[in-house]
Amino acid sequence: MADTIHVLGIAGSLRRGSVNKGLMRVATELAPEGMTIETHDLSDIPLYNGDVQAEGDPESVRQLKERIAAADALLVATPEYNYSIPGVLKNAIDWVSRPPETSPLIEKPIALMGAGGLYGTVRAQLHLRQVFVFTNSLVMPKPELMVQRSWEKFDKDGNLQDEEIRERVGVVLRGLADWTLRLRK
Repeated sequence: MADTIHVLGIAGSLRRGSVNKGLMRVATELAPEGMTIETHDLSDIPLYNGDVQAEGDPESVRQLKERIAAADALLVATPEYNYSIPGVLKNAIDWVSRPPETSPLIEKPIALMGAGGLYGTVRAQLHLRQVFVFTNSLVMPKPELMVQRSWEKFDKDGNLQDEEIRERVGVVLRGLADWTLRLRK
């Protein structure tokens, strides 16, 4: 089917009980008809090193690049650390963006979401948008999802307990489907 959309979901956290991994679990449950979402864990990605890259990508990086290339779109759930994106997420983007002329991020539709503190993940998502300018990725402008006060909306294991946020995840997914199909034309 021409309108089927395969999405790769990436949570920018390594913690088992991460609320952003929880957002990604909800997204996989709520994928609209015609959309599939698979997730990728970043825990095996080594720290970026240009000397290592010059000798060839490590297997974990090669697999991530292949999965991104095979996806029609990306869904990124990011925490906010120190007013910015987590190092593990930036590190993965650094690997995948090299070499810049063949990066699978080029013109890849991307939706952002995140759960965090009093301001949600406003600053982290803004920084991610800036990073994705370099990769020539096509970040969806709206709808946005920045879950504030995540400790009130998720249980201790990172499971979403808030129905309104669940509905908003669905809105983001429908927006990503529309965005991806619009960019295909």
